[in-house]
Amino acid sequence: MNFLQQTDLTPSDLMIFIVSVTLAIVLVVTVVLIGAHKSKMRMQRVMAVSAKVDKRAGTVNVRRATADSSIAALDYLIKRFLPNPQRMRMRLSKTGKTITLGQYLMFCFGLATFVGLLFKFILGIPTVVCLLAGIALGFLIPHIVTGTMAKRRQDKFMRTMPEALDLICRGLKSGLPITESVRVVGQEITDPIGFEFRGIADAIKFGKPMIEALWAIEPRIDIQEFRFFITALAIQQETGGNLAETLENLSIVLRRRKQMKLKIRALSSEAKASAYIIGSLPFIMFAIILTMNYDYGSQLYKDPRGIMMVGAGFVSYAIGIAIMWKMVRFDI
Repeated sequence: MNFLQQTDLTPSDLMIFIVSVTLAIVLVVTVVLIGAHKSKMRMQRVMAVSAKVDKRAGTVNVRRATADSSIAALDYLIKRFLPNPQRMRMRLSKTGKTITLGQYLMFCFGLATFVGLLFKFILGIPTVVCLLAGIALGFLIPHIVTGTMAKRRQDKFMRTMPEALDLICRGLKSGLPITESVRVVGQEITDPIGFEFRGIADAIKFGKPMIEALWAIEPRIDIQEFRFFITALAIQQETGGNLAETLENLSIVLRRRKQMKLKIRALSSEAKASAYIIGSLPFIMFAIILTMNYDYGSQLYKDPRGIMMVGAGFVSYAIGIAIMWKMVRFDI
């Protein structure tokens, strides 16, 4: 009761909030489960169709699934109104997870609804601010999460890429062709390199040139070092030369680049730690003030002047983070 009195909520408002949050969670979970099941069934259908040969034409009848969602209306809205959906699909594919664009957007809308209701019924913030905050956080948080997942996958790819190059070099020196060496890498090296190279080997089996197969997966990996590898193979095919020696030198360069990046990270760790501590202090102090004196601290987001101050603070906060990020980021 004390909590309801402090937040100016009635029992009916609290009940509406609980029901709305429950429905939002059920909606997101249902969409994710249905999407996962549909993706699995779609993959099984594609594999079954790809194994079926058209006796009249003598060709394999394979159709690529282009649906972004199991919900027809949502799939239509994505294709009709979403700007540049292919870029978003490629961003999701970089995570290495089977996340469809429809699942991603449904999760964003569910999170935006949850955040808006949370700010409205718990903190008592005006409706317009709740709407803007819900939309901003509902789309910003999934964007950051998918970006982090893609970055971790790229880092894992980079950690094992020199080992993959060394394995290819040993295969070439022992007399294996490059295509067979790529297949061995897919079998011996852990994911994500193993997964990607197995896909390359399968594409080569179906008659696709190796360079085209490599460039086909390059947007999903999006690593400069992998582009070096493709360029080295393309030049070797055009001009000839000792491919094993070229890839061995590339492996050495990649290891030195990795050592340089680790050295830069160590030198900039102190500045990053200071930025984390200073950046977290406003939020920690605000939480302490709310705990000690709720009426005093709540004026910061209930009073229009306080909301303007918070907005100006977040703008300056973002500018400071961007400046410090540029200061400690080096391109090698």
